[in-house]
Amino acid sequence: MRETILYTIIGGYLGAGKTTLLNDLLHHAQGLRLAVVVNDFGDINIDADLIESHDGETIQLASGCICCSLVNGFTLLLNQLSKRAGEIDHIIVEASGLADPVKAGQYGAILDLELDGVIVLADAEQVREKAANKYVGETVIRQIRGADLLVLNKVDLVSTDELAGVRAWLAELAPEIRIVEATFGQVPMEVLLGAHATGPGDGDAAARERQNLPSAGGREQPDIGEIVETRSLTRREPIHEAGFRAFVGELPAGVLRAKGFVHLAEDPERRHVLQLVGKRWALEPGEPWGEAEPQTRLVFIGLPGSLDLTEIEEGA
Repeated sequence: MRETILYTIIGGYLGAGKTTLLNDLLHHAQGLRLAVVVNDFGDINIDADLIESHDGETIQLASGCICCSLVNGFTLLLNQLSKRAGEIDHIIVEASGLADPVKAGQYGAILDLELDGVIVLADAEQVREKAANKYVGETVIRQIRGADLLVLNKVDLVSTDELAGVRAWLAELAPEIRIVEATFGQVPMEVLLGAHATGPGDGDAAARERQNLPSAGGREQPDIGEIVETRSLTRREPIHEAGFRAFVGELPAGVLRAKGFVHLAEDPERRHVLQLVGKRWALEPGEPWGEAEPQTRLVFIGLPGSLDLTEIEEGA
């Protein structure tokens, strides 16, 4: 498989909490070399304690991450970043509050980049009001419907009944949407950038190990055990592709992320790679197994109680 850089689009209407989420993500980069693309540095307002140097178009962060401004155009900047696979682990594009994040995600298709997912934030307190606004409502609805994963932010500002109402409204507006709730834009790294957060077979032990890492800037990372749970699966017997695809397609909405290698009965000589974020998923052929033992190794991340792997464990 060709070497490529994954990229993630983060969108959402003005005031949804994109800046807060991005700053929290940068504080907890945990060794990942992230390149964050923003429309203007003033929009993101990067936390001062993260900044190491600033040359006008690029901000170098103490964590090894960088932030790049779109002064020379979006496609040109993405093209430049796509050639730095040895220096950058993941590109994060912060779409403006009025932009269509799905269209932003399509730009990478013409470059050597692979879209990991479109993550959209919505303000739990105001999203229905904004969606009903005759001037901006169409934009808000388009953003939500285009999301692979929706972060319902600021849930602390609404009552239990109000939150239930928002979720029911979202289920009607976008039936396939997968939602993770958040306060102050705090979402576990495993959910936002699952492709890097856990490797196939790492499972819960890896998640617990990361939770013991020191928190940058004095911030506390969300307790992953309270927000999501992680399960791993290893199976040596080959899996029939049709049964596996049916299994993934019927995963409950609470499953937010899945990734790993699949040993298919129809193509046993090479591994197949599963990537799932929210409603987006793909199973694609990868490299031959070589000297490695052919086996299915998967990691699933989801809301508590959503990870029932009985069907695949017993034989798909």
